[in-house]
Amino acid sequence: MGIFSFLSKSNKETLDKGLAKTKESVFSKISKAIVGKSKVDADVLDNLEQVLVESDVGIETSLKIIDRIESRVARDKYLSTTELNTILKEEIEALLMENDMTTESSFDKSNDSKPYVIMVVGVNGVGKTTTIGKLAYQFKKAGKSVMLGAADTFRAAAIDQLNIWAERAEVDIVSQTMGSDPASVAFDTLKSAVAKQADIVLIDTAGRLHNKIGLMNELSKIRNVMKKVVPHAPNEVLLVLDASTGQNAVEQAKQFTAATDVNSLALTKLDGTAKGGVVIGISDQFKVPVRYIGLGEKMEDLQLFDRKAFVESLFN
Repeated sequence: MGIFSFLSKSNKETLDKGLAKTKESVFSKISKAIVGKSKVDADVLDNLEQVLVESDVGIETSLKIIDRIESRVARDKYLSTTELNTILKEEIEALLMENDMTTESSFDKSNDSKPYVIMVVGVNGVGKTTTIGKLAYQFKKAGKSVMLGAADTFRAAAIDQLNIWAERAEVDIVSQTMGSDPASVAFDTLKSAVAKQADIVLIDTAGRLHNKIGLMNELSKIRNVMKKVVPHAPNEVLLVLDASTGQNAVEQAKQFTAATDVNSLALTKLDGTAKGGVVIGISDQFKVPVRYIGLGEKMEDLQLFDRKAFVESLFN
């Protein structure tokens, strides 16, 4: 059993509710795409491709899905439009499973030594600090000792916000004043975590604009300083993305994965958008596991991403 095995997979009711806007949008567009058609032909596939792209699945991934369906049409000779939802569901699920770098990879295999260190990155406004707070709450609730590091020292509000989350979750936090060296905060956090034998450390970082090279270099500095205290740190670099921004989230993922060793993703605000298809595109395009999805405001609404449950919910 790994250190994160206590986290439950997505609750079906919460998942269905969180994906309601995406589901409504996708299926209304699919209905229009097949109106007047009895079989899946070139026109239907062209229309379906447009539906997928408009649902923020992304061009590359959409073409991959259409190619798979085309192959089935060629093999089976005849597929009715009434079968299209089932076929689409099967092909998306197969695609996600092929790209499945299981949630128990680095997550559960590298915990012979404590603490497990998660460095959280992402631009301002995506729900980064809120995600840290919710994770801290769930870890603490499961009996883990948790420590937060307020290494976003560019904004006083960021430090204050993380302190509020630390109080809510009843976990320790290390912070300094605004303008302090972020790497120094990370260093002090890990020193304290080692002394207190904490299980998990969550390091917040500044809401870095993905086109600012200097700020990206700061991430490398933080990583290097942490390794002086905990050689295996960080175990995880978690990139938080706002699903409601659609293709902008894809662009952020592209920039961050190029700039630092991102090995897990969290997609927030799925409940407030019809752009849930971005989860499929990002998972396929970057081959980085989507670890968490945000489905609401409650602490428990940040859940482990279950690919099979996600597709089932989307097409039920």
